[in-house]
Amino acid sequence: MRVGVLGGGQLARMLALAGYPLGLRFTVLDPAPDACAFPLGEPLVGSYDDRELLARLAAASDVVTYEFENVSAASAAFLAERVPVYPPPQALAHTQDRLTEKRLFEALDIPTAAFAPIAGPADLSPVAARLGLPLVLKTRTSGYDGKGQRVVREQAQLATAWDALGRVPLLAEQWVPFARELSLIAVRGRDGATVCYPLAKNTHREGILRVSIARPDEPLFATAREHVLRLLERLDYVGVLAVEFFQQGDGLLANEYAPRVHNSGHWTIEGAQTSQFENHLRAIAGLPLGATDALGAVAMVNCIGAMPAADAVLAIGGAHLHNYGKAARPGRKVGHVTLRAADDAALREPLNRVCALLGEPLPD
Repeated sequence: MRVGVLGGGQLARMLALAGYPLGLRFTVLDPAPDACAFPLGEPLVGSYDDRELLARLAAASDVVTYEFENVSAASAAFLAERVPVYPPPQALAHTQDRLTEKRLFEALDIPTAAFAPIAGPADLSPVAARLGLPLVLKTRTSGYDGKGQRVVREQAQLATAWDALGRVPLLAEQWVPFARELSLIAVRGRDGATVCYPLAKNTHREGILRVSIARPDEPLFATAREHVLRLLERLDYVGVLAVEFFQQGDGLLANEYAPRVHNSGHWTIEGAQTSQFENHLRAIAGLPLGATDALGAVAMVNCIGAMPAADAVLAIGGAHLHNYGKAARPGRKVGHVTLRAADDAALREPLNRVCALLGEPLPD
């Protein structure tokens, strides 16, 4: 079976690495001629909106997926007329507009922070009065890794934030004083079979995920799973889906979902019976889903900006290094380290060493 992938970044690269043992082959479309997934598949260099290239991708593929939710939903729909596309284009369309995404959560009775649309500057003050300050202003489209958002703490900052965000339609969200950030990764097959990975506790800095720690015994798992299953059913979903939550008290507020394999699930490569990448491919190919149990205590630390020395990482017990082959650049995810240990106590020391090596704060 040949799999087409929209996007040639590290997620496509890791999909291909997981797919080759299954006998799958890959064709990858990306605008960047040096996309890091290209060495693992047939490359197509060009725009995600290039209909000629999209037609070539469809002709070369038995099924198409995507690793990046900012590819055009129209492009996914164009492909879906020619070849099966999973996750379905409607899942992509909902997450590309933060207002549409929040309204979908609302329709499914999945709790979120209070929110309101901002169509223009005249809406800023009335919405701020209704939601209260501080609040978060986010562009409705094209936001990821902390981009496209501003925290507004004072009335005078509203106009400045509007200008800084490009004077485009926004989503305003009530500020959430959360205890933890958590994410649940689920997989749904073509036949509707669904499995979930343990909840992960996530630590962000400067809007970028730094550390994820799997929590197999997390008491909020059942609540998160209930929310995510409703979302999967509504979207008639196939593949891996991740939902990010804020913990507030004993409850969860949904922040956003990602219709793809997810950074907070990279620990599954060495830390779960079946990685999220293999399970995504199993799902879209119509194969049975694999078990999602964690293999002990596991964590993932992102390498941001530059890769550490391989010998320094691999000298740490239980550490596994993943280099994406990307050029170093400030704020860029260029690799990650996964860690596995017998239990939480045994995980602490190697996790602290990796965080110190990468200059990341030690998670609680």
